[in-house]
Amino acid sequence: MRPLQPFVFLPLLWLCLVGCRSALVFTDPDLQKWEKLTLDFAGPSTSETAADNPFVNYRLDVTFTQGEYSITVPGFYAADGRAAETSAIGGSVWRVRFRPDRTGEWSYTARLARGDSIYLQNAESGRTVERYTGAFFVGDPAPGETGRLIRDHPRYLRWAETGDYFIKTGVDSPENLLGYADFNNTYRHDSTFRAGESSTSGLHRFAPHVADHRPGDPSWQGGKGRGLIGGINYLASVGVNSIYFLTLNIDGDGKDVWPYTDHRERFRFDVSKLDQWEIVFDHADSLGMMLHFVLNETENETLLDGGDTGPQRKLYFRELVARFGHHRAVTWNLGEENGPNDWSGAYQSTAQQRDVLAWFAANDPYRSYTVLHTHPGEAAFTAIYEPLLGNRDLGGLALQLGDPYTANAVTERWLQRSAAAGAPWIMTLDEVGPWWRGLDPDAATPNNQDSLRALTLWGNLLAGGAGVEWYFGARSPHNDLNLEDWRSRDRAYRWSAHARQFFHDHLPFWDMEAHNELTGGAEFCFTNPGEVYAVGLPFGQPATLDLSGAGGEYMVQWFNPRTGELEDVGELVHAEDGEVELVPPGTGDWVAVLKRR
Repeated sequence: MRPLQPFVFLPLLWLCLVGCRSALVFTDPDLQKWEKLTLDFAGPSTSETAADNPFVNYRLDVTFTQGEYSITVPGFYAADGRAAETSAIGGSVWRVRFRPDRTGEWSYTARLARGDSIYLQNAESGRTVERYTGAFFVGDPAPGETGRLIRDHPRYLRWAETGDYFIKTGVDSPENLLGYADFNNTYRHDSTFRAGESSTSGLHRFAPHVADHRPGDPSWQGGKGRGLIGGINYLASVGVNSIYFLTLNIDGDGKDVWPYTDHRERFRFDVSKLDQWEIVFDHADSLGMMLHFVLNETENETLLDGGDTGPQRKLYFRELVARFGHHRAVTWNLGEENGPNDWSGAYQSTAQQRDVLAWFAANDPYRSYTVLHTHPGEAAFTAIYEPLLGNRDLGGLALQLGDPYTANAVTERWLQRSAAAGAPWIMTLDEVGPWWRGLDPDAATPNNQDSLRALTLWGNLLAGGAGVEWYFGARSPHNDLNLEDWRSRDRAYRWSAHARQFFHDHLPFWDMEAHNELTGGAEFCFTNPGEVYAVGLPFGQPATLDLSGAGGEYMVQWFNPRTGELEDVGELVHAEDGEVELVPPGTGDWVAVLKRR
């Protein structure tokens, strides 16, 4: 996939019409389907600090149209249009970002309006300041283009252009990834950390990954950003396809990430910092990565509007959608450990969670994937997830497991419960506990990686889950706050990618379901009965598989989850034999694959 280049097109022709300006904008004829289009409009000159707040009292909406199809996308204030480089806080540039999902001729109409707190009103409210019109042409997608992640399956996301289903093998740490020294106006507002939990002495620099920055890769302001860009390069090279990050941790664990001009501010945004975030997100997007936006954490989920979706929260959400919602693979997560708990007196209620979900359903033009992450354990699952069963605005669960070895049972149970409620949820594991440990570094002794691979990663996948993001615990080297070198878990990324590749290469997993009753033991069975069976043997012990009633004969192959190799032993088994014995070819965890001949 070729790197995406942002297109910035200033108006070429200005026409005075009824007291407002109209611009006809022509774009580069090489613009391709799914490629990022950035349109800049000349508007009122203002600044982040202006008394007439440009984030609150101005509203830009752009409607893109092709034939009878149209989509209205929110725009935003962009200062001088080059703030990532200049650190400008003022200027007259207003911007929209868009990725066209169809080829051919497009037109657009844009309206910049003024009114007190106009962002809380509808797109036609307020006084029109400027109107703009334009047209552009979109060609065929680039070779290898995946398109956007869409939801048209009960258990998996799918790339719109290729039709391939998406399984996540990502990283959950560091949660304060955006607490990065090379981003403008980024600092820790309080250096107090909770006893026994993760702590860190400074902002991230990711110095071990500077060498992973390649010629031609992006940076800003004379070479800033190379550590983080290099780190993303490394992660992509070892099969990581999702990164998790908080966008608001004021009063949380790290206390170093927010989109505002100051940690005490709620209505003014730091344009240059957010443009630098966008450089990083663009690069991750170009490498096929999901961007997992975690909107707050348990310590601050009521920081905005007391937990309501009120003026502060609506503005925060609108700015995130406007600036970053165009990316191909976006997850909006209501928050880390979101919802009722037994140790905090301030948390979002079920009604407040529903309001957040409803806001994104109504205001994200791309209808990106929305998830809920919560506290671990069945008591928390029952208290927080159960009241949301049947809610069609919630796309899935970002499960936290205090006991990672329950992954198969928990995944299967909530897949079944959500489907029975009429709104199936996608199931991913986005924090694997216990909280103090997570996934051990490769060099740790003792080491839990083999157990987490066999029982957690494969437990989720062989129940119909959609993958895992690995959490690095509170007390390990390179943990959830102080990680500087992602290579600390190199081995784990590689065997995670082996699992994902196995599913894509060897299983019609979108047509398969869990049927553990066919093995009757500690094994996992994922199958389209009578066609294909994947049987996970987490302890490497022989197992039996009940094929009675399936009919036919089946070729048995063995997949080694440690190496990613599929061994073709050439063994045939017959359904008429009833229960067939599966004996793994070696020690450790194995997956048997049986396909009907």
